[in-house]
Amino acid sequence: MHRLWLIFAQTVTLCVAVLFVLQTLKPEWLTRATPGGTTSIVSVQEAAPGTGADARKVGSYSDAAKRALPSVVHIYTSQEIKTPRNPFLNDPFFRHFFGDRFDMQPQRRSGLGSGVIVSADGYILTNYHVVEAADEIEIATQDGRKLKARVVGSDPDSDLAVVRLDIGNGSKLPAVTFAAAESLRVGDVVLAIGNPFGVGQTVTHGIVSALGRSHLGINTFENFIQTDAAINPGNSGGALVDSNGHLVGINTAIFSQSGGSMGIGFAIPVSLAKSVMEQIIRAGSVTRGWIGVEVQEITEELAESFKLPNTQGALIAGVMRGSPADRAGIRPGDILLAVAGKPVGDAQSMIELISAQTPGQQTQIKLRRAGKEVDLTVAIAKRPKPNAE
Repeated sequence: MHRLWLIFAQTVTLCVAVLFVLQTLKPEWLTRATPGGTTSIVSVQEAAPGTGADARKVGSYSDAAKRALPSVVHIYTSQEIKTPRNPFLNDPFFRHFFGDRFDMQPQRRSGLGSGVIVSADGYILTNYHVVEAADEIEIATQDGRKLKARVVGSDPDSDLAVVRLDIGNGSKLPAVTFAAAESLRVGDVVLAIGNPFGVGQTVTHGIVSALGRSHLGINTFENFIQTDAAINPGNSGGALVDSNGHLVGINTAIFSQSGGSMGIGFAIPVSLAKSVMEQIIRAGSVTRGWIGVEVQEITEELAESFKLPNTQGALIAGVMRGSPADRAGIRPGDILLAVAGKPVGDAQSMIELISAQTPGQQTQIKLRRAGKEVDLTVAIAKRPKPNAE
């Protein structure tokens, strides 16, 4: 019996040793054969046949580009400029012998940009800086037509302008479709369409990097969409569209140290662009409220100096004599807290809230003075043009 037990123990030990060697050196010998002669150790999830084509379709934005491209135009501008006159040409002795043959001929400066057709009857939305001071504007459409255009109106504070094409009666242009207001989210895919560097109509792709960018020093009123879609010189005034080809913004500026795209571009949101456009088409200009104050941000140091509980609000740094604010009793050093019942977050939001008021109406202002809250009524005036301020 003892001998049989030893034989059994040795046999078990030998089998375990053989299994260990096989598992280490030839594990595939121990797997279960599957139909077709292949072997499988673990279960994996495989894509169903045909999904590769679907994935490629999802990854393409050709439908969005096809829908938006006809609505984006190229804008060519020119402006006559005066060159400095050579001092010798003013000398009577010199002119007696040489006459006017050396007089400088007028020179023209050309510009390049993009625009978006917003109505079938020829209205085009673009940037103010694209058509600023231009005395000739030519529009090139996607179908190859070149048409003269004129400026309907502009708004330097938001860097927007509206031009109109001279088209024949009965002619229709492919107008862009506007996206719903406030529909854009950070991370959404967007396409930038324009004419960068004059190479021709170009589509670039990216995402929305941020919303509500302000305090950039680009415009008076800033509420930019930030995107990493490549935007370059010549793209200004072009379309920023979503994955459905609907307009979400007007390409306006880039952050760059080299002059080219560095992945930080800014576009004016469609909600602001549409509001400005409608006012320009209706009245030829944009009317905004104004009270005549100079404001500055409230820093932590200022909040501590004024014994404020937080940095909310805007510090009145100056009041223009005879302005609506002066007549209402607003003083330098006041902290503006609310306009028409809406809280003031910072200096930029205060400017936007005042600008949204209708000139001529009486508006309630809440401010903090010497630690106490004060309510005043101010008569809103019309905001002067930038060159008149």
